[in-house]
Amino acid sequence: MTVTINDQFIPFENVANATSVLLDSGALFKERIAAAEALLLKEISGGNPIYGVTTGYGDSGKNYLVYEDARTLQVNLYRFHGCGVGEILSEKEIFNIVLVRLISISKGYSGVSMELLEALLKLLEHGILPAIPSKGSVGASGDLTPLSYIAATLAGEREVLYRGALRSSAEVLAECGLSPYTFKPKEALAIMNGTSVMTGILVVQLENFEKLLRGLESFSAGLFEAMEADTTALEPFVHQVKPFEGQIKCASNLRQKLEGATLVHDRLTRYQSFFDAEHHNIQDRYSIRCIPQILGVAWDNLAIAKKWVETEINSVSDNPLINCDEQIIYTGCNFYGGYMAHSADTLKICLANMADLLDKQFAVLVDDKFNRGLGENLKLSKEHYHHGFKAMQISLSSLSADVMMRMLPSSAFSRSTESMNQDKVSMGTTGALGLKGGIEEFASMLAIAMLGIAQAMDIRGLENFSPFAQSLYTKIRAVSAPLIEDRRLDGDIITLREMLLRGELV
Repeated sequence: MTVTINDQFIPFENVANATSVLLDSGALFKERIAAAEALLLKEISGGNPIYGVTTGYGDSGKNYLVYEDARTLQVNLYRFHGCGVGEILSEKEIFNIVLVRLISISKGYSGVSMELLEALLKLLEHGILPAIPSKGSVGASGDLTPLSYIAATLAGEREVLYRGALRSSAEVLAECGLSPYTFKPKEALAIMNGTSVMTGILVVQLENFEKLLRGLESFSAGLFEAMEADTTALEPFVHQVKPFEGQIKCASNLRQKLEGATLVHDRLTRYQSFFDAEHHNIQDRYSIRCIPQILGVAWDNLAIAKKWVETEINSVSDNPLINCDEQIIYTGCNFYGGYMAHSADTLKICLANMADLLDKQFAVLVDDKFNRGLGENLKLSKEHYHHGFKAMQISLSSLSADVMMRMLPSSAFSRSTESMNQDKVSMGTTGALGLKGGIEEFASMLAIAMLGIAQAMDIRGLENFSPFAQSLYTKIRAVSAPLIEDRRLDGDIITLREMLLRGELV
């Protein structure tokens, strides 16, 4: 998808699916950008102290600089923030980060030039991605350190990811026929003083979260069939009388996936078979019966997080702000990533609950005391020296603990820094990275569970399952054969994990 940038609203989905970018070529857009830059330069030439332009930064804001030093100040800003650590972010995350930064400073309130916007656009056009380390931001005043890698790339410094390789920025710019950019007053600050890193990461991770949530519903639908469960808990009336949107959505999704299922029971057949079926309780366990009430919360919080991320994408998050209509320059705190931090924190809690649910579901599936005839550890072999999914459950359960340990709210761990000027910060990027890590671990959990549900279908007989379950089985068995004799399964887990993150098992 091509995203056209001007001062207009851009939906979340457009950014999530963006593969190319255009700048509005209209005169009104260019005039809006030029007007803000002109007002900034007017104030500077009048001798007025402008934060971060003719003053130092943060606690050093008391230091005044003359206009001639303003450009040197911009260079030193990105240079002294060249202290990021941790692994380099993914190419899609970096693409999003540059795109979100470009959207923000194109609103016409940042005092930058069209030349800067065009320079950022050229990075995306040529596939030149600043090599941004993942750690080093406290999320206010924005993602200063990681965003400095964008400014440095424009200036021909540090490294970039280009065609899959880590290379010198200067070499790649020259190879693409681009000159290093010289920053005008405020322009390096406008790039760095914002929330684009946490936002760009969250765009990717909200998409991944939704794929895994849908994947968990697919597994859960298969579990309903494999466990010969009662679908009464999914009937529309149950959820109409507790009308949370996410709960209704989840129940509806499960009903659709169970169309044509023959192993499940409804309320009438469960009552009729109550006195005959030795291993059927009148109601199923909570990890089966309460799925809509559990996962509905995740659906609703995902919707809120998407709305907040979408708002952040379309926000002006730097400082100071240039208001041409009033001819006033405002200082504020839009660089504070509180909404992004709480979006990440809430979804980390949802993910922990999803992991806990899956751990309980899988425990029931593999345990012959509870799995209604599926046997010991989902074994297809009757030999006592084979072990089925015994170790797979251990790995899944271990991963569930890893996911749950990440649910601590990063936003509550604000650190005072920068000479106590940044004495309350959002930790939004820390939260986004925590969510990313939890998603990676949960994807491995769900991959194990998918292998298990396919094994259960082999035991019950594939012909007895719904069309959806059979389709799911076919996708899984295309890359992983039934487990008969003991063998390593780590490669199978990785393959299924990647399929889940591509949204292929929903």
